[in-house]
Amino acid sequence: MAETTTTTEVRGGQPAVPETEPEHKRERLPLGPLKTVHVFWLAGMSCDGCSIAVTGATNPGIEGLLLGIVPAMPKVLLHHPVLAVESGDHFVESFKKAADGTLGDPYVLVFEGSVADERIAQRTGGYFSAMGVEAISGEADYGAVKHPVPTATWLHRLAPGAAATIAIGTCATWGGVPSAAGNPTGSMSVMDALGKDYRSAFGLPVINIPGCAPVGDNFTETVFAVLLFLQGLGPLPAFDALGRPAWMFGQTVHQGCTRAGYYEEGSFAHEYGDPECLVEIGCWGPVVNCNIVQRGAINHMGSCMKAGGVCIGCTMPGFPDKFSPFYKTPPGAIVSTGLSRGVGAVVRRLRRMSNKEGNREHRWDVFNEVPSGWGHVPDRTIMDRTIHFFYERWQQMGSRRPGRRPGEADRFWGVDRPGVKGDYLDDSMTREDRDDRH
Repeated sequence: MAETTTTTEVRGGQPAVPETEPEHKRERLPLGPLKTVHVFWLAGMSCDGCSIAVTGATNPGIEGLLLGIVPAMPKVLLHHPVLAVESGDHFVESFKKAADGTLGDPYVLVFEGSVADERIAQRTGGYFSAMGVEAISGEADYGAVKHPVPTATWLHRLAPGAAATIAIGTCATWGGVPSAAGNPTGSMSVMDALGKDYRSAFGLPVINIPGCAPVGDNFTETVFAVLLFLQGLGPLPAFDALGRPAWMFGQTVHQGCTRAGYYEEGSFAHEYGDPECLVEIGCWGPVVNCNIVQRGAINHMGSCMKAGGVCIGCTMPGFPDKFSPFYKTPPGAIVSTGLSRGVGAVVRRLRRMSNKEGNREHRWDVFNEVPSGWGHVPDRTIMDRTIHFFYERWQQMGSRRPGRRPGEADRFWGVDRPGVKGDYLDDSMTREDRDDRH
C-alpha cells in the first residue's frame, strides 16, 4: 500500500496538503476476466447531486451492472452510503477489508464531493465529512472512545489498492463550490489530494467526470469502458490531459448548442425566454467543455441551454471563481459578438433568400402560383428571379442540370416510360421499343 507523507510547507495560508507517493510496482492486479467488482462510493463535501444523477442514467443504466446481466461485464457490488441495505458496522466492514487488502476481489473507488482538509476541523475536535467510527489509538483503554472516520481518510486508505479511482462531479474533480476562494475548509479535488504521481493498482491516474451535477450517462458509460479495459476486452479509453473522457469533453458547449446558429448570424437574446443565442446575457458556452446539450441531462432530454438557461461553466476547473459573477456578459463576448453582428447581418439576409427559394416547388415557378390554402405566398419578384438565375447557374456549374437533355422536350410522362433505351440501366420498356415492335 502506498505511503502517505505530509508536506510541511504552507501555501497560500492553508495547511499542508497530504500527498500520496507512487509505488514502485503500480500494476498489481491481473487484467481480467473478472467475475465480481466492488464499487466503493465515498461522499465528501457533497450535496449528493452526483448520486441522484447516476441513478437517473439510462444509456447505459446502472441496473444492468448491479444485476450482472450485461454481456462481458462483471457483476458490480455497489457500496453506497445511501443506497446500501446494510448499515453501521456491517456496511463499513467491506471498506475495512478493502483497505486491509483482504477483500479478495478488485474494487473501483468513486468519490463524490470535495476533499476537505480535515486537519482544520481536528484542531477543534471536529470533522467536515465522515463515514463510520473507530477508536483512536491510545483512547480505547479509557472507555473505548470512538471518533468518526473522515471520508478524506478513507480516500487515502482505499485509493492505492483500487483498480481505478473515479472522481465524479465538479466538487470531486476540481474542488467546485466548497473550494471557492475564501472557503474555510481547505477543500480540494481528489486529484489535488492524491497528488500528481498517484496511480491505481492497474496503473491509472484519477479519472475525472465533471459536472454540477454531471450527466449520469457520462459516468455509467465511462465505467463501462473502464470495466472493458479491466476485463482485458478493450483498450484503455481515451482521456485528455486532465483525466476527462476525451470523447465527451473534447468539444465546447457552443459547438453542440442548439442555439449556435443564431450566434453566427449575429442574433442574440436580450432577456431570458428569447430563442436566440444567450452569450450576451451571461452564457460561457463558447469556452466551456461539456456535452450536456448533445446528450441531455436525463434520458437524453433537457440541458441548460435547451431549457433557456445560460452556461456558467460548471464543468470547468476554474468554476466557480473564474466564471463569476454569473449572468453577466463575459468580457470576451463584447469582441466576438460585435464581429458576429457585422458578418451575421449579411449572412442572415442571404440565407433568408435561399430559404425562400427552397420553399418553392419547381412546378410553382412554372405556373407562378402556390396552391396553398393556409395563407398567401407572395410571387417571386423580378429581383428574386434574377438572383435565382445566377445562383442556379453557379450551383449547377460542373454538373448536369435536373431535367431532360436538350432535344428531348417533346417527350412527356404518360402511361409508358419516355426516353430512349440508353436512358435506363435495366431492360424496362421505353416508348421507342414498343413502337419498333409494331
